[in-house]
Amino acid sequence: MKTIEDLDVAGKRVFVRADLNVPLDGTTITDDGRIRAVAPTIAKLVERGARVVVASHLGRPKGAPDPKFSLAPAAVRLGEILGKNVAFATDTVGESAESTVAALDDGEVALLENLRFNAGETSKDDAERKAFAEQLAALADLYVGDGFGAVHRKHASVYDLPGLLPHAAGDLIATEVGVLKKLTEEVARPYVVVLGGAKVSDKLGVIDNLLKKADRILIGGGMAYTFLKAKGHEVGISLLQEDQIPVVLDYLKRAEETGVEFVLPVDVLVSAEFPDLKTKAPANPELVAADAIPADQEGLDIGPKTRELYAAKLADAGTVFWNGPMGVFEHPDYANGTKAVAQALLDSDAFTVVGGGDSAAAVRILGFDENAFGHISTGGGASLEYLEGKTLPGLAALEG
Repeated sequence: MKTIEDLDVAGKRVFVRADLNVPLDGTTITDDGRIRAVAPTIAKLVERGARVVVASHLGRPKGAPDPKFSLAPAAVRLGEILGKNVAFATDTVGESAESTVAALDDGEVALLENLRFNAGETSKDDAERKAFAEQLAALADLYVGDGFGAVHRKHASVYDLPGLLPHAAGDLIATEVGVLKKLTEEVARPYVVVLGGAKVSDKLGVIDNLLKKADRILIGGGMAYTFLKAKGHEVGISLLQEDQIPVVLDYLKRAEETGVEFVLPVDVLVSAEFPDLKTKAPANPELVAADAIPADQEGLDIGPKTRELYAAKLADAGTVFWNGPMGVFEHPDYANGTKAVAQALLDSDAFTVVGGGDSAAAVRILGFDENAFGHISTGGGASLEYLEGKTLPGLAALEG
């Protein structure tokens, strides 16, 4: 896979497929981690005299413009990080994009509007997708893929466009791939995987593959309740995917047979009401054993005994991959489980990887130093699919 050092970029229009899919509260960016992650690649291209055309998706608009998914706030924040003006095109392949790109001088940067405002970006029809990619290609001389959070998508700007221009991987993608190889090839043991988040179904493939590689798997978050239910425990009104119970039972059986330690919560914080995440009003949760959740209560975080247990299971790790919070970390009454896991990673001597998405946001929101972890991924879904052993379309296109 070529890197940007392999490209002669001076005076060239360089299309950078970034991942600026940041969370917004109205027009306010609540976590700029993904913008900061790609900024070094853009800065390097600027320093070498490229005319940088940045493009990204944000959210899930329905293939048409939608003001609440505009990338305009990202243009402002990117400019602040780079310390220079970032021109903003109000469309992707129309008059504004063409004139904005045409006006760029060497070392200048423009950001196009949300790629997903065009139906061709995500189309399952190869011809429609390629036609949109050809329109994007007309705006550039070279292509740099650096949106790791999107490389598992067969989308026009990720998969089709690299085949139309000389291309290379940006620094972010090169780093991400290098880290993921450390999680799949020469792994320092014990190899401990911590999985959380809402749904078991989101993690089925990675659990299936990691049962062949990991030494321990610790489960938290909403997905834990499907595991607890599979073991015959009452889970009340907690998040539950009953249709996944047979699969979960199979995983527990396989783990026992292969000697993989599968660790579930022993106590949880519960409440009859989901907390108010806007006001952060006190939730007054109740602490119960994981096998004694009341029928009218919902599990919302792991309890103190589980925090201690998980910290002990992480203490001697050689490698840790963590994807998914342990509870509703956005509320202070349910943040301690996620905090405990993050702290346990820092306290260990392991090579630690925080696997994107909510876990990466939690690390920042809860006040941890990002640089203290081995690596914080920008692509939760992409990381998981890589660890499942799948071929990622965006990486395959860059290798071509």
